[in-house]
Amino acid sequence: MSPRRQKEEFTSYYGRPILKEPTWEALDIAGYIFAGGLAGASSLLAAGAQHSGRPGLERSAKLTALTAISASVVALVHDLGRPDRFLNMLRVAKPTSPMSVGSWILSVYGPLAGATAASNVLGLLPRAGRLAGLGAAVTGTGVATYTAVLIGDTAVPTWHDAHDVLPFVFAGSAAASAGGVAAALSPVAEAGPARRMAVGGAVLETAMSMVMERRDHLSTETLHTGKAGRLLRLSKACTVGGAVGLALGGGKSRAVSALGGLAVAAGSALLRFGVFEAGRASTRDPKYVVVPQRERLGKQAEAQENGGQQPLEKAQPQPQRAGQGEGAGVSAASMV
Repeated sequence: MSPRRQKEEFTSYYGRPILKEPTWEALDIAGYIFAGGLAGASSLLAAGAQHSGRPGLERSAKLTALTAISASVVALVHDLGRPDRFLNMLRVAKPTSPMSVGSWILSVYGPLAGATAASNVLGLLPRAGRLAGLGAAVTGTGVATYTAVLIGDTAVPTWHDAHDVLPFVFAGSAAASAGGVAAALSPVAEAGPARRMAVGGAVLETAMSMVMERRDHLSTETLHTGKAGRLLRLSKACTVGGAVGLALGGGKSRAVSALGGLAVAAGSALLRFGVFEAGRASTRDPKYVVVPQRERLGKQAEAQENGGQQPLEKAQPQPQRAGQGEGAGVSAASMV
């Protein structure tokens, strides 16, 4: 960090924040993000299991997907306040809006996940159930990652600065959680793909989260300090420890497979809550808005002085910005 960043303190009018802190409850929105990732990646794992002759793994993954997406929708509706607010978002389809695209992905994925799970458990219409499983796997990839695009497209400094890395972090986290839960619930003899998915997802999640935390953005401070920092450190410990356990002993012991899988899933959940808390923290301190703006303006002025050339860098747009002052946050409805 430069000396200028350390010495200067920034305040706003009447002590109010420049950006409005998200008013969402962590259990609703961070829980919704985690459960959606778990559901989407579980459907992908279930599709592989149904075509490789692993009925125990297939059933556990499909039931996990249905349970997780149900919990995700309940959390979302609780945050929105009324179910009809979600239905109102389906009145239009706007490809350039992560909110609109996410609404439609959820609307397609949910029935497919429910149909394939019901067919598997009840033994009805097995061919249609398998087709629904394939559809759930395809749309599940979007469910697992679209929330990263959505929060990265807001004015919240930590989320916006990580917008190009978050989809990879969330993809790895979703794979790790789905593989971990399936490894814990499935027969050891059939759970090989789940263990490999959990370990691979854990590697991707850990690597990309470290990239995110070490980038040259002032807002990355929020990923190392306070509640967010504690959650993210605990997340890494659970994820890495669980992945090592699955890799070394998950194929030999049901107890190791269960404990390792649940540890990886817990690490994935802690990651989502940590990223959520870091975003909230970055809206409370004006410096995360003011310092980057001053640096960009300084670079533009320097470029113009060097021969009157065009600015080397334009100020980054702040999507979802409601204007200056206290209203520059994001609405709860934008989480869909």
